[in-house]
Amino acid sequence: MSRTVYVNGEYMAEEEAKISIFDRGFLMADGVYEVTSVLDGRLIDFEGHAKRLQRSLDELGMQSPVSMDELLEIHRELVAKNGIEEGLVYLQITRGAPADRDFVFPDPAETPPTIVLFTQNKPGLAESPVARMGIKVISIPDLRWHRRDIKTVQLLYPSMGKMMAKAAGADDAWLVENGKVTEGTSNNAYIVKGGKIITRELSNDILHGITRAAVLRFAREAQMEVEERPFTIKEAQSADEAFITSASTFVMPVVEIDGVQLGNGKPGPVAKRLREIYLEESRKAAV
Repeated sequence: MSRTVYVNGEYMAEEEAKISIFDRGFLMADGVYEVTSVLDGRLIDFEGHAKRLQRSLDELGMQSPVSMDELLEIHRELVAKNGIEEGLVYLQITRGAPADRDFVFPDPAETPPTIVLFTQNKPGLAESPVARMGIKVISIPDLRWHRRDIKTVQLLYPSMGKMMAKAAGADDAWLVENGKVTEGTSNNAYIVKGGKIITRELSNDILHGITRAAVLRFAREAQMEVEERPFTIKEAQSADEAFITSASTFVMPVVEIDGVQLGNGKPGPVAKRLREIYLEESRKAAV
């Protein structure tokens, strides 16, 4: 069965969706995106994703073709039309499709932005068997541009990182700059030592994760100690446990880093408890 997608104000079958070859998202990666999880047919952390989307647009001097209220209705409509109980809604806004290719930004009065949304059905997203086993990560140099706080569609290097991990028999990669871990290819990175949760502080060096913000808030509310600072791969390998967070993985335990097993090689109690809390609280607040 074909999905219903949303393109520039219209709902249509995915086979009918078309974007201009001159769209700057295609030619220049000149666009931003968000991914919102769906549990029980409802949107998780939508407000956080909407606010980050607006921040990304503002940082790039782009305009949104819809209001945030309209965006919420589009998300809900797509979830309903596609019967999504557990899954994802992908949103992308680009600077639009001018008449020809040019490095100079087009006049927004003459070139409206392009907006695209589609759903991905992911049954079992919350009860993922991978979360019960944990994942293995490798480390790679962080060769991305230095505005990682803007959620752009420039995802080639993260994609390459995923493939490097796959080639090494691992599940993902942690990016390292100046000897310290920045983040994962598509997630924020954490270690746990002596019960203390350690993760890099917010800056232009990492994405300001919506799931990160929620998880750290829940951790503090549960009287867990949190320290926001960089850490090395060596420190991570000697940690009691580690995990990642993202909109699509929630809280995912890490059990091996560059071939070194953490603890007993199984998900640790802090990561498991945070995943439980996050899913429980996020479901309560879903819209």
